[in-house]
Amino acid sequence: MRPVVPAALALLCVFAGAGCATRASEPGLLDDAALAAYAVRPFDKQAMMGQTVELGRNHGVPVVAWFPCSDVCPQYTVRIIHYRLPEGADCTAAGGVEESVGVPVAIAVLPRIFCVPKVLVASGSYYTR
Repeated sequence: MRPVVPAALALLCVFAGAGCATRASEPGLLDDAALAAYAVRPFDKQAMMGQTVELGRNHGVPVVAWFPCSDVCPQYTVRIIHYRLPEGADCTAAGGVEESVGVPVAIAVLPRIFCVPKVLVASGSYYTR
């Protein structure tokens, strides 16, 4: 006869591991080094076009990567990494820098202001074509 306790313990470990895997996949804290590393990685234009990805929180502020495309897709898909601020929030107070970025719209590119994490400004890596 097999003891019940070890089986129950094994089942508990499986559930505990599943819970950790779920939490690990949720966006969390994102330090400057991790954000900069993500910003220079290539991305799949076909897979990402039209998506917005929650990257996590950098200095307590939510960061997203937006992949807009228009006209000739997926070739013209771009990646724009920026802070997602509440309406009326001040970019500088949040630790960001306001940058004008050309966003593809129909057959044109129109400028739009984004609040960009400081760590990405000098390299320009917040915007990738």
